[in-house]
Amino acid sequence: MKSHLPLLIEILTEELPALPLLKELPHIIQKWQSIAKKHNVSSTPTLYYTPRRLVLYEEGFLAHTPDSLIESYGPPLSIAYIDGDKTKGLSKAGESFYKKNNLPLEQELETRIKDNKEVLYYAITQKGVETSSLLESMVVEWLHSLQFGKSMFWGDVEQGFIRPVRNILILLGEQSICVNAFNRHFGKQAQIFVHRDVSFEPFKITSIEQYFDTLQKNFVILSQDKRKELILSQIAELESAHKIQVEIDTDLLNEIVAITEYPQAAYGSFDSSFLALPSEVIITSMKENQRYFATYKDSVLHNGFVLVSNSTAKDLSPIVQGNQKVLKARLADAMFFYENDLKKGFTPELLEQIVFVENLGSLLDKSKRESALANALLESFAPALDSIDMPKDEARQILTQATKYAKADLLTEMVYEFTELQGVMGYYYAKNFCFHPLVALAIKEQYLPTGEDSALPSHILSAILALSIKLDNIFALFSIDKIPSGSKDPFALRRAANGVIKIINHYDLDFDLLSDMPRLYQAGGYKISDMKRIEQFFIERLEGALKINPSIIRSVLKARVNNKRVLNLKNIIRNTKALNAFFEKSDKQALVSLFKRVANILSDEIKPTHIDESLLKLPQEIALFQALKSLKSQALTADVDSQITALFSLKEPLEAFFNSVLVNDENNAIKTNRQMLVFSVHSEFLRIGDMREITL
Repeated sequence: MKSHLPLLIEILTEELPALPLLKELPHIIQKWQSIAKKHNVSSTPTLYYTPRRLVLYEEGFLAHTPDSLIESYGPPLSIAYIDGDKTKGLSKAGESFYKKNNLPLEQELETRIKDNKEVLYYAITQKGVETSSLLESMVVEWLHSLQFGKSMFWGDVEQGFIRPVRNILILLGEQSICVNAFNRHFGKQAQIFVHRDVSFEPFKITSIEQYFDTLQKNFVILSQDKRKELILSQIAELESAHKIQVEIDTDLLNEIVAITEYPQAAYGSFDSSFLALPSEVIITSMKENQRYFATYKDSVLHNGFVLVSNSTAKDLSPIVQGNQKVLKARLADAMFFYENDLKKGFTPELLEQIVFVENLGSLLDKSKRESALANALLESFAPALDSIDMPKDEARQILTQATKYAKADLLTEMVYEFTELQGVMGYYYAKNFCFHPLVALAIKEQYLPTGEDSALPSHILSAILALSIKLDNIFALFSIDKIPSGSKDPFALRRAANGVIKIINHYDLDFDLLSDMPRLYQAGGYKISDMKRIEQFFIERLEGALKINPSIIRSVLKARVNNKRVLNLKNIIRNTKALNAFFEKSDKQALVSLFKRVANILSDEIKPTHIDESLLKLPQEIALFQALKSLKSQALTADVDSQITALFSLKEPLEAFFNSVLVNDENNAIKTNRQMLVFSVHSEFLRIGDMREITL
């Protein structure tokens, strides 16, 4: 009997929506393996997917689960028997152990030593089973574990799925496994369905080899990797034939791979007059609505596109013509909206008619708050203006106009139709209305960054506008207790806070949570709120934004200067990165251990006093004092990397001090003086962070 057999599982459905499928994709095999493990089976399948099927295939799946030893440890003998005396019989605890394992009370049990106590012990070898008897329940559990968001219900099913399930095929070797799922019985006959262009009727098969062969001969390319390679090679051929460059949008490519079983790429075109539209409008219309790839000539958007059909037809011209008609209608609508918007101009006063959030006024009110924040931020970041050689008054005028018109494009027909182009359309309209170029740019970049890998605002004034918008979202919603909780964050405030941190980091801006936040909060005129909640909210975001050992971040967050907390985001980010970089090239364990010792020997009750140099008698304490003195003199001019290097250079004099000097000397004055020396070393470290927090 073979120990391993090939396994194939195919779930045939109606067309799966690409985005939910792609989102769940990383978890599909993990969930199968987790279920297999519960059944004492190791499984490493390959996952294939098409718009109509999910397939798991494994060349060598265990045919029979191994025997397993099930051990059970009971109570200590002192408890298992009455008065701990075996001759007196079992106690209630002992009887409970017997009943739990379905054992007769007269059966003699072995004992084992556990936690230094002799306890009752029972073990049984559970025989393995044929995996064919497990596969039905494993597959059903796996299907119900998949999370695609919304589920559909069809017929009389009680537990839905992302789309109606039409067939379930399980082949273990040559054996077809029957499955009861979704109120249907599958598997009496092994059958599959091929590309719909070929047939709607099932094909009977007798082996896994025939499964793959039948799909291949009937226009189903099962491997998503092969479909992707095919699409890219077809696009390369079109580029050569039409002398164009195709913009390969990775997300769009993955989506097209997920919605095709037999992809065929083709070239189409549209009237060049539509190129008068902003390029983002054309690309968005093609990509979001039609799933076309944009084309370029000499790095300029071209009036062509590449579509990918799921058709087996040899002549794709009718499909291309149909798509060209659809695109023409969409672009004609877009041109109509665009021209209308240009005629009407900006009308930001109408933002008063749009509610931002209940109890937070209109979008016009929001714009006014953002303007107040932008002006306050401009005062804070005035030194950053030196890099652009611009007077503060001019910068203020640009920001005032940018905040006034930032949301104006929400009132346009184009943004009503293409909501994802808000900000972008404002940029084009502002340019058309002859606004200052930096006003237009700030409007365009006001929402940046929009995600993990998003671009950042390209100009300091754009950055200030983006900060004012994100901070207003956070301040305003916190003021009415609309605070993220658990996985719920309907207003994307976590993303807003991450954006604030990234912008501050990118532009190296001074932003102090303890002093700047209350001042900005007051400038925006928000209702009274607990500032500590907002402060903590930003602190929690740092871990995700910096992607550095969290204990290093916690260490830096506990920094003190003159015994006061330091929550300047610029300094926190700078110090965290510098400390992490230093540890990456150092003996981390030895350094952290030593400097934790410095902190741990100090009492919280110690009050700083002057170090009396005349009381320093031993060479080791004099050497440490001189090293500390030198460090302090250099700290005023050194950058943070040099400061950290200097701090950790105290390692040798510190080790010598601890090895040779008794801190708690009998002489009270000497004892206090030595404590102050250690305290001073600790205080210098606290400027960067508290070493006690670091775990490496």
